[in-house]
Amino acid sequence: MLRIVTDGAGDFPPDWLEVFDFQVIPINIHFGDKIYLQGVDLSDEDFYKIVDETGVIPKTAQPSPHQFIEFYRQIAKRGDTILSMHITGKLSGTYASAEMAARELEGEFKIIPFDSGNGSAGLAYMCREAREMERANFSLEKILERMDYIRRNIRIVLTLDSLDYARMSGRVQAIQAALASLLNVKPIIELQEGMLDIVGRVRTRSKSIVHILEKLRAQFADRLVNIAVVHARDLKVGEQLLERVRGLFNYRHIIMTDLSIAVAANLGPGTVGLVAYPVE
Repeated sequence: MLRIVTDGAGDFPPDWLEVFDFQVIPINIHFGDKIYLQGVDLSDEDFYKIVDETGVIPKTAQPSPHQFIEFYRQIAKRGDTILSMHITGKLSGTYASAEMAARELEGEFKIIPFDSGNGSAGLAYMCREAREMERANFSLEKILERMDYIRRNIRIVLTLDSLDYARMSGRVQAIQAALASLLNVKPIIELQEGMLDIVGRVRTRSKSIVHILEKLRAQFADRLVNIAVVHARDLKVGEQLLERVRGLFNYRHIIMTDLSIAVAANLGPGTVGLVAYPVE
């Protein structure tokens, strides 16, 4: 049987876990001396509540190889094949942990660690397509070819409402050097070759939304895409962006999701953006 595993940096509608039968290994969240497991003993709202109350932005850490070993053994049976797809290895050590666990469990499971090259809703769409292909009796080789296609063609563009989280996390490439000039603008962040980088700066929130729409519209034009609107604790702007996407893009599937703690802890509440790739 094919087991599909991803990590806590993926953003997906809640029902997808059951509908498309994939499992999520949680990330570790460090608040001082306390360590929480995302979605297990710390919900998204609990996370934001602690930040609001303490003024402390937590550190996130990838699951250890030992955590992966235990997780694989919980969700799979001996002899199963496990396709383990994870956030870009350039932003997290999660994929490396999966690789180490796979080597340790060689002979118990057939584990295929896969660096998605992205994260957020991109991971969700990958899990969905992998399961749909498996149910349609595509070979594992064909599934991996499709995952590689998505990896090479996906685009993720975000705009931050505040630089506080990004300043603390250090996950945005060159963010420290850019802070002085960004204090009064809204940065546009794009995933490029597995790294988050600043690709634009605009003065207002409304202009930043227009900018990310225009950027992806220029990229895909009228091509058929799968697309997602993502937001961190900003449902109102997320819904407004969703309506604009519906009128601008030719899409097969469209979803809106909350940004996971794994992402929001590094970029902050108020972050909104788009994740899209061409269907063909």
